[in-house]
Amino acid sequence: MIERKILAQKMKEFQIKEFIAKEFEKTGYSHTKIQRTPLGDKVTIYTSRPGLVVGRKGQNINRLTAVLKKRFSMENPQIEIGEIEDPYFDAQSISEKIAYAIEKFGPKHFKSVAYKTLQSIMDAGALGAEIIVSGKVPSSRAKTWRFMNGYLKKSGDIAVSKVVKGLAVAITKSGVIGIKVKIMPPTVDLPDKIDIHPKKEEQKIIEKAPEIKEEPVEEVKEEKEEQVEEKKETKPKTRKKKVENEKTKGSSKSK
Repeated sequence: MIERKILAQKMKEFQIKEFIAKEFEKTGYSHTKIQRTPLGDKVTIYTSRPGLVVGRKGQNINRLTAVLKKRFSMENPQIEIGEIEDPYFDAQSISEKIAYAIEKFGPKHFKSVAYKTLQSIMDAGALGAEIIVSGKVPSSRAKTWRFMNGYLKKSGDIAVSKVVKGLAVAITKSGVIGIKVKIMPPTVDLPDKIDIHPKKEEQKIIEKAPEIKEEPVEEVKEEKEEQVEEKKETKPKTRKKKVENEKTKGSSKSK
């Protein structure tokens, strides 16, 4: 019984999201979040152009609340508008922009529209992006055109959980054209990414040598000259003493 209730609740949420997506198809719609609160159900609609969603004096919001109460039997639905922080990294809104441009300017200009949007995504800082346009563009037979730039994961957990995907449909006179958009935002941390850090300069420890006091050269020379003169003066005195000693010794022997 509990499982059936959970499934019924999830089905109801899916139907509400699908209905809101169709209502605000041409207004840069991204996605919807539904939260249950004690006061009622809180419905947050994320879009790149909130003014078109709200309408004049909140007409669109009032109409949507009435439909949610009658059609989906929601108790006191509280609708809020959330603006997308990075519109170029939201694949759903970009795919709807491409679809709107193809419907407005025709399928002949799909290449210029795809290349411009791809370049704007890469200029915003995305790691990689891919746009696939399939349908009768512009020939009578259906074809698939693929526009890609940068680095994009195709398999693994990152391709499932981290790569942002969007799908939109453009209805033209020749037929239906499908647009798929995949974007890898710059916030994705790849497991095979290698960061090379520069070498840190080794701090050389220089020992402080003892300070040597330098004496002036002239003073040293003067001191040396004085010492040499003293030695010269002492030498003749010693010789005179030796001679006198020898004479005294000789006189004493003659006596």
